[in-house]
Amino acid sequence: MMYNDAFLARLGRLVGEARGRWDFGPDSRVELLNISENATYLLSEGGRRMILRVHRPGYHTLDEIKSELAWIEALRASGTVETPKPIRGRDGELLQHLGTDGEARVAVGFDFVTGHEPKVDGNLPEWFRELGRITARMHGQVRGWTLPPGFQRKVWNFDAALGRVAYWGDWREGPGLDAQGRALLQRTADRIERETAALGTGAGHFGLVHADLRLANLVVEGDRMTVIDFDDCGFSWLVYDFAAAITFLEHEPVVPELMESWVRGYRDIAPLSPTDEAAIPTMVMMRRILILAWIASHAETPTAKAMGTTFTKQTLELAEAYLSRAETPR
Repeated sequence: MMYNDAFLARLGRLVGEARGRWDFGPDSRVELLNISENATYLLSEGGRRMILRVHRPGYHTLDEIKSELAWIEALRASGTVETPKPIRGRDGELLQHLGTDGEARVAVGFDFVTGHEPKVDGNLPEWFRELGRITARMHGQVRGWTLPPGFQRKVWNFDAALGRVAYWGDWREGPGLDAQGRALLQRTADRIERETAALGTGAGHFGLVHADLRLANLVVEGDRMTVIDFDDCGFSWLVYDFAAAITFLEHEPVVPELMESWVRGYRDIAPLSPTDEAAIPTMVMMRRILILAWIASHAETPTAKAMGTTFTKQTLELAEAYLSRAETPR
């Protein structure tokens, strides 16, 4: 339980002490916005605002964080996508080091963007068509980009999500999951492992992706969509970006329409093979079980507390439907 009240109080004081590195004065406001993998703050003074992400220690290496920022800067330089600019400190460095009780904490500042996340309403399918276009442009930028020397990001394959590596913990520890539920999800994971192995990791459908394009990481205003938070970017199947986009929505009846809109938007910009399209349900199920693992291993976060056993029950229902479709003769 890293993010308890006492720890957050200490971390807030450290952020306040460090704000001068980005030229915020002692009377500027420091507000905790979110606790997820990291702690995210809003710094404001007068009309100036900045987002500060304080990284959870032991998750990303320094090289991984630098690589994320290198991709963001390349995307911005190419005009591929609207995304907040990383802000250098007074010393010219993007990564600033804080410390709590001897632990090194890395902080990175980003421009603040106005707007709100897309709402789950009648306009969401249109936003997903735009998201499909944006995703295709990001994937296209990667195909034409030479990765900088030392570029390192996590690989989001089966082992990393649900297998031996399990970056976000063991899905078997999901809240309220009993032996029967574990058995069902094990059969589901086994099916996902076979499907992803058959799909393979060829360059045509596997590469550098955002990997967390859920609604909370999209900011819309007017007809503009801005993509934020590349903290989970890494190497995975291209259509995993759709699966991540419907995080927490997988059980909603609007999902087939969202998928159709996203695929149409993607194909507005670039080809998407029938094989990749057919793999989307497997990616969605893998992501859903991965989030169950995240909830179990990040139980102190508000998101995990809000999901609870209801998320587990819905996951089991989705798994039954996924296995039923997989076993239906075509």
